[in-house]
Amino acid sequence: MQVITKITRQKNRDRYNIYVNEKFAFSVDESTLIKFGLTKGKILDSFEIDEIAYEDEISKAFNRALNYLSYQMRSEYEIKKKLLDAGFGESVALEAIQKLKRLGFLNDETYSKALLETKKRTAKKGPMAIKQDLLKKGIDQNILEKTLETYTFEEQLRLARQLAEKTVKMNPKKTPAQIKQKIRDLLLRKGYSFEIANEILDQIDLERDDDEWHDLISVQGEKVWNKYAGKYKDKQLELKVKQALYQKGFPLEIIERFIDEKRENE
Repeated sequence: MQVITKITRQKNRDRYNIYVNEKFAFSVDESTLIKFGLTKGKILDSFEIDEIAYEDEISKAFNRALNYLSYQMRSEYEIKKKLLDAGFGESVALEAIQKLKRLGFLNDETYSKALLETKKRTAKKGPMAIKQDLLKKGIDQNILEKTLETYTFEEQLRLARQLAEKTVKMNPKKTPAQIKQKIRDLLLRKGYSFEIANEILDQIDLERDDDEWHDLISVQGEKVWNKYAGKYKDKQLELKVKQALYQKGFPLEIIERFIDEKRENE
């Protein structure tokens, strides 16, 4: 017969040591102690001891997950992985997760909405990039699609335009074609669609006057000229320079004026 002969509380913890037949048998937290009515004199059988041990393991997993959640919101997938990595069995991890969900500590819908807002606010990410973030967190496809539906086309345009305007300001010495390419690459990398990228490019004013073109080609043209001057001469040099500058987005008349000035100054 196995009888609880003593119960002592651990120092600085809400856990209790259970002694059976005058020997230490196991420890449990307060909730498990109350659930199973563990008191001095209670008779335990082997099945009940196994059940208590299993319940206590769930309680440990629950507390471990709760501590993990105290730092920031997590998805069910992240919590499960954390518990499995910590050595808890899958059934224990799943029981702990269900308890967290019942108590409102874990909710993938709430988590997905929060992640969406965070990614929009801090990184101005588009829906396709945020979708990948949600998939990495193990979010269910239905929840994922429902979350992304709240990201309106108008909001995407607003954030994409902010990214485009910042790109324009950061590249004052680039041609309109170069800036457009940078904007397109950035928006696609951020997870916006081609439709959004094209819409933004149609809205952005990148026109240059003659003085601005002159300043631009003075910088880029000189670099291109010096690059090819050591390899080519005369008409072949002019052709190489003209091709390179045209690919960078300079109008032919601006390029020809630059080449004429270079020849006049030789």
